[in-house]
This record gives sequence, structure tokens and C-alpha cells, in this order.
Amino acid sequence: MLERIREGSQGFWAKAILGLVILTFALAGVGSYLNAKTDVPVATVNGDDISQSSLENAYQNERARMENQYGEAFANLMADTEYMKTFKRGLLDRLIADKLVEQTAADLGMRVSDAQVKDALLAMPEFQVGGIFNNDRYQAILRQAGMQPQDFRERIRLDMTRQQLVSALLGSEFSLDSEVEQVYALQQQQRDISYVMIFAKQFLDSVAVSEEDVSNYYQSNISNFDTEERVSLRYLELKVEDLMAGIDVSEQEINDAYQANMEQYRTAAERRASHILIEFGDDEQKAREQAEEVLKRAKSGEDFAALAKEFSADDFSAENGGDLDWFGRDVMDPAFEEATFALTQEGDISDVVESSFGLHIIKLTGVKAEEVQPLDAVKDEIVAQVKRDKAQAEFYQLHQQVAEMAFEQPDNLEDVAGLLGKELQTSDIFSRAEAQGVFAGNQVLNVAFSDELIEEGVNSEVIDVTPDHLIVMRVAEHQPQRTRPLAEVSEEILAQLKADKAQSAAKQWADEVVSLSASGEDIQSKLDEKALVWASEANQVRYGSLLPAAVVEQAFKLGMDAKMAAVNTADGNVAIVRLDAIHQAAKAEEAMLAGLEQRLTSGRSQQLYVDFIEALKEKADIEIHAVQ
Repeated sequence: MLERIREGSQGFWAKAILGLVILTFALAGVGSYLNAKTDVPVATVNGDDISQSSLENAYQNERARMENQYGEAFANLMADTEYMKTFKRGLLDRLIADKLVEQTAADLGMRVSDAQVKDALLAMPEFQVGGIFNNDRYQAILRQAGMQPQDFRERIRLDMTRQQLVSALLGSEFSLDSEVEQVYALQQQQRDISYVMIFAKQFLDSVAVSEEDVSNYYQSNISNFDTEERVSLRYLELKVEDLMAGIDVSEQEINDAYQANMEQYRTAAERRASHILIEFGDDEQKAREQAEEVLKRAKSGEDFAALAKEFSADDFSAENGGDLDWFGRDVMDPAFEEATFALTQEGDISDVVESSFGLHIIKLTGVKAEEVQPLDAVKDEIVAQVKRDKAQAEFYQLHQQVAEMAFEQPDNLEDVAGLLGKELQTSDIFSRAEAQGVFAGNQVLNVAFSDELIEEGVNSEVIDVTPDHLIVMRVAEHQPQRTRPLAEVSEEILAQLKADKAQSAAKQWADEVVSLSASGEDIQSKLDEKALVWASEANQVRYGSLLPAAVVEQAFKLGMDAKMAAVNTADGNVAIVRLDAIHQAAKAEEAMLAGLEQRLTSGRSQQLYVDFIEALKEKADIEIHAVQ
């Protein structure tokens, strides 16, 4: 049961399900309603079409979400045409699931009331101004999209109907307290184990591999011997930083930059003040009288902080004796600000000041005059910025010249190298999987392995690796994909088969040792033959152990009635694992069990939804058309 739950909560579907549940709002947003057009269908589900525009809307919204979440990493993936095909197909699968749910909801007679639709419209941020629904904005957006309000409301109704079915489905799952407690106990259980590693190389001399074995393995796994396409590139790189060393900056340029950016080096005047706020309340005259009385007491020398704590309606600052910390111009209420900046000496107290918040008594507690950093203090910073600006301008100019020269002389890059004052570089030959450095991004890889560069032998266009970094290249050497002949790989296969057979022999020997132990015989002499020594590990946990994964997994499969087993390890060796003791988990806190119950139920709900969609697909008539 534990394994099933682990698979359900950590597997692919658990990671993908958030993109499947309540799809339309999460995936396409309101844009999918507003931009839908009648066009060529990309799929037909039980006679209902899914339009190309629906897929495109879903694509644009999901792309924007992914770019916002993953940034440049997703931009690199987008340059891979095969990935983007898979990406779009995944979106189409979601829309098909959406359509199937819609049809099922209709078959079940589910409906959403007009009031529910209205509430949903009022809550949509697309139609709000200042957080409140605005009918003019609503009508304007619909007109811009060429939609009638009635049609749009029906689309919302349809989506909410789908959500109704999905919510009912997901809400049907639950986990019993006993199940949660059992899972917790299994997850938190610790075990004392011992193990010995049996190295397969000890059995190499006992195995034999024939030429027929090698040939059969080659024929059965011939696709494993396909080489990847490889290229070596002649290329030139240019970065803005490359140009900065050769740029001089005059004193006049420094001074001009300083004057032009004076605000950047100016620190505005600030004041620190404390205040006592008297709100008008229901009796304005009484408030004014109270303010005057408090002012009189403050100016007579009473502790201002104590007065603020006693009388100020600004609870937050009153706790700190009325302190408002430092502030500059255009921060406070205008009347409050002018009164504060009119005070000149620390300790000065204003008269009663009226603002939109009420009546204030202000005490000046700090003064920071306006400061301007002198040129000498910021000269190095200005020089660096002017250099970068000039280098940037030169970079853009060279960018254009490189693009023109590489296009006009497509059979070489020597003249481009002369223009840049750089030597042509040649990369090592590499495949897509082996690409490193500047070549590792899909943007560069797709150009390097393009038919145009390989078959026509021309220069690439200028590729902007970043806004401050360009590369232009051509293929120097190309090795097409091929299947390596048996003669070339026979030694490699021979070594692999010997290693496999040696591991099998080690496993067979280990199984014999386990069998002897199970029958009550002493196995120490057998272990001594191979100079094997038990290693003991106490309090091992199910997850996060530093031991080999196969050893830990096997240790938690053993029971006190079957305390020993042999297992292959990922490094090609074998381990004998012995269970020495089981330590049950401590009693869980309620909050921990509640969190686990939520995760278990969520995992089951996710799997239920996946199974539900798969069942609908099996019964449905689904036709996939070309996906653009």
C-alpha cells in the first residue's frame, strides 16, 4: 500500500495534475473566452471540435506563465522545435480532457444558475477598476473581442459546469485515520541493518562470453550503437566587455555625465519626527480643545513620548512614543509635511497642524540636510558607466556590420574576424548532448545543427546569446549520425557482457549464502572465502539514507521472519542485506497527521481524476488533426 501511495504522490501524474484540474481558468484564463474564433479544428471529440484558436490561446497563456516562472531556462527550451511540439500536444491533451468533462457534465444534466455566473463575472479582475466590477470596462473588452455579453456568459456557465463536475469528483476521496497512522508509522520507522558488498569483479574469471553472445547482443540492441550527429564549429564571439578595455573617457565626458545624472548623486533632505494625532470624532470643537491642551503640556516640557502614548490616536506610532522614523518630501500629508520641514532645530514642537487625518502636534527629532556626492567621490563609477555606454554603442554598430558582412560573404568568416580584430576559434567536435558553454543553449544548437549550415556550408546569422553577447559561426566539420559496425563495438560489448555475467554469478553466489543462512547454517566461512565483512548501520531511515539505494530499499522489504536477502546494486555489484532490528515511529503530533492525511487524499484525488479522464478517452471517439 505504501508503494502505491508513494507512486501516487510523487510520480509524473502528481506533478502534472495541477495542469489538468479546473483547466480553463488556470490554463487559458479569460483570454480564451474573449479571443475564440471559428477556425480549422485541431481535434474532434465525440463530434465536437476543438479549434486552432482555442489551442493557440491556451499555448500563449501557458507560455507566458512558464516564462514568468522559469525565465531564460524556458526560453532555451522554446528554441527546441521537438520540445515545443510535445508542449503543444500536451496542451491539446488537456483541452481534450476539458471537452470530455464538459460533455460528461452535459450528459449528467449539470447546470449553473444565472446568479452564479453573475457572481463569477463580478469577481473577474479583468473587468475590475480599483478592485470593483466596472460595467463600462466589461462592455469595452467584449466589444474589442467581438463578443456579445450573452455569448460570453454562456462560455462562463460552461466552464463553471465543468468545474462543478471536477470538484465533485475530487471531493469524493478521503483517507481513514487508521490509514494515515499506518502510512506515518511506515514512513517514520527506522531499522538497524548490516550488509556486505560482493564485488562482481571477483567473479570475472569464472564467466565466459562467446562471439555468438557478442553478435546476438549487438543485433538485439543495435539502436544503442547509433552515434549522435556531431559538428565542429568555426566561430567568433563578441561581448560588450571585450570593447571596454579599448575605450577612453575624457574629463569633459565625465563632467557631462555627472551633470546629466546629478539626481542620482543627490540625497534629498529628510526629517525624523514624532507626532500626537487627535482625531476629530463626533465633536470637532472638543478635539481642537484637547489638541491645544496637549500642545500646551508638550511645550511646557512634559515628556512627548508619554503624551503620545496617552493621547495619540495613531496606535502604531504611539507605542513608539509617536516616532515616525525618517521621511522625505512627498511622503506625508502635505500640511503635515510642510509643518515638519518648517521646524529647524531638533526638539522643536509645532503648533497644532490640521490634516485629512485629524489634528497633529509634531516634534522634530532629527534633521538630514540635502547632500550631493562630489564628483571625486563618484568619478570611478561614472568612468565605468560611460565606458559601458560607449562600448554598448560600438557593440550595436559592430552587430550590424557583422550581420551584413557574414551575409554578403557566406563562405568564410575571415573578413568578419578582421573587422572585430579577433582570431577565428574552432570548437571541438560535439553532439547536441555534449555541447558546453556558449553552444549548450538550444538557440545556438538549433542553428549549429541546421540543414542550412551543414548542407549549404554558409555562415549563420548573428545570434544574440544575450543582449551584450553575440556569436556568428559556420560548420567546420560534420559527422552524420550512423550505426557503429560490430567490429568497432565488439570489445565494448564483450566488456559489458562479462560485467553482466559477473554480476549474475555474484548474485547467484549471494543467493546461495542467503539460502544457507535460512536453513540455519553458519555462513561466516562462506563470507571469509571472499574476505567479506559485515558493515552495520543503526537507525536507518526509509528516505534520505546515504547508503546505496538498493540496500536501503531491500532492508525495508525484509521482515523479522525473513531477515536476509541478496540484491543487485546500481554500480553492477551485489549486496547481502540483513535486518537486525526494527524501531517503530514515535507517536505523531496531530498537525503532522493532518498534513499527511491531506497529502494522501490529494494524491488519491489526483489519480482518480487521471483515471476518470482515461476512462472517458477509452469510450470516446477522438480524432486528432494536424497541430500547428
